[in-house]
Amino acid sequence: MADFDLAIIGGGLNGVSVARDAAGRGLRVILLEQGDLGSAASSASPRLIHGDLGLLERRALLRVRTALAERDIWLRIAPHLVRPMRFAIPAHSDERPPWLLRLGLLLYDRLASRTQLPASVTVDVTHHPIGNALKRPFGTAFEYSDCVVDDSRLVVLNAVDAAERGAVIRTGARCVRADRLECWRLAVIDRGHRRVITARALANATGAWTTSVAETVLRMRPPDVRAAQMSQIVVRRLFDSDNVYVFQNADRRLIFASPYERDFTLIGTVGHKFKGDPAAVSMAAADVSYLCDAVNRYFREPIELFDVIRTVSGVNLAVRADPRAAGDGSVAFDAGRRKPPLLTIFGGDVTTSRRRAERAVSRLSPFYPMSPRWTATAPLPGGDFQWPRFDAEVDAARQRWRFLTEAQAQRLAAAYGTRLKAVLGEAKSRAELGPGFGPELTAAEVRYLMTTEWARFPDDILWRRSKLGLTMSAGDREALAAFMAAMGADRVSKPG
Repeated sequence: MADFDLAIIGGGLNGVSVARDAAGRGLRVILLEQGDLGSAASSASPRLIHGDLGLLERRALLRVRTALAERDIWLRIAPHLVRPMRFAIPAHSDERPPWLLRLGLLLYDRLASRTQLPASVTVDVTHHPIGNALKRPFGTAFEYSDCVVDDSRLVVLNAVDAAERGAVIRTGARCVRADRLECWRLAVIDRGHRRVITARALANATGAWTTSVAETVLRMRPPDVRAAQMSQIVVRRLFDSDNVYVFQNADRRLIFASPYERDFTLIGTVGHKFKGDPAAVSMAAADVSYLCDAVNRYFREPIELFDVIRTVSGVNLAVRADPRAAGDGSVAFDAGRRKPPLLTIFGGDVTTSRRRAERAVSRLSPFYPMSPRWTATAPLPGGDFQWPRFDAEVDAARQRWRFLTEAQAQRLAAAYGTRLKAVLGEAKSRAELGPGFGPELTAAEVRYLMTTEWARFPDDILWRRSKLGLTMSAGDREALAAFMAAMGADRVSKPG
């Protein structure tokens, strides 16, 4: 008998979503990730949960409608991670005419007819906060509703939910060989130790490494794909209004400028073909200049290359024969007589990841008895409240832990939702949470992230479980590294 029903290679958003779905349907699941969860493209998305206005121009109305339905599902099941925002498109005299923008947004509203989010409106920016950051003579903008998401935490909480439903999540575990016998036999280097795992089915969810894993680990013909690099930049906060700007660029691309971690702005996305090692992806100076120039057409306060605090890049794949379906991603299935099933899942955006995983796991239903589809209604950990009550969750956190500032309560509620007690416990003061690493991070939170969310190194916490790396000093980083190393050594020394 095989050790597991399904083994998954890759701990990005696709991999953890498949693990969550399959574990919730009753399968015995193991997920193997050679590094940290969401450490590649899954942490380098534009952080949007949306229907994608650009698809309207390509007349992909069904895809827009499907994505908008998924947007509403995410709001229900992850209200702490997914936040509704008002998006503003200033009308530019050199770009799409205002009547076309208005017509497109009316159609966008219609395709999302069952949503609780406000409909699109026309705004006079000369008398609206949206216009404060814009150059003159912008006079009109169009506002509509979509959502932003903490993409890194979405990955982690999918894994947490999968684990709570019985899945085994192993980070620092690299699959070096997979033999397709009566069942899959996997050779794994698990934190320096070699072990063998058997599984009745295998999923290759290695993202940008899908081709190389197919060739070297599975020793099979790889899928015919094209790779694209997607990049964003992080700069200081450029506007005070709590909305996302959507700028029409001269090449007809849409550029988004979003509030990011309170004091910053995320600007993106620029994309192009990619060749090389996805582990060494970096943003070219020309791409940085492109994004700076794009927003400088609109914002009153210009930004230059030296204003860029951080660049964020990742590599995504799409089937070469159908590049228009890049947002949906790809799910391929291979099985035959005496051949255990193989799923290959890659690409796609954050918005449709849940649905993509559901579709993938359903391909296994002829081989296993499993319960019905369920992920559209079950909240992610900490998400068992309705999204209009997020501010009430923040207020409740401040009432219970009175030492929290408003900003601290906002960050913690957005990260942990109703599970914040598991992090802060019954602490009556900040001192009871242990040593601090900067004004935000405490030893209690670090312990929780290491014991519950698979954090092993400082970057796992500073750039994926949070974005506190943007503001943490070098001294605090060193103290955090020493604390985590000591805690890791202590855990290893204790039996069990």
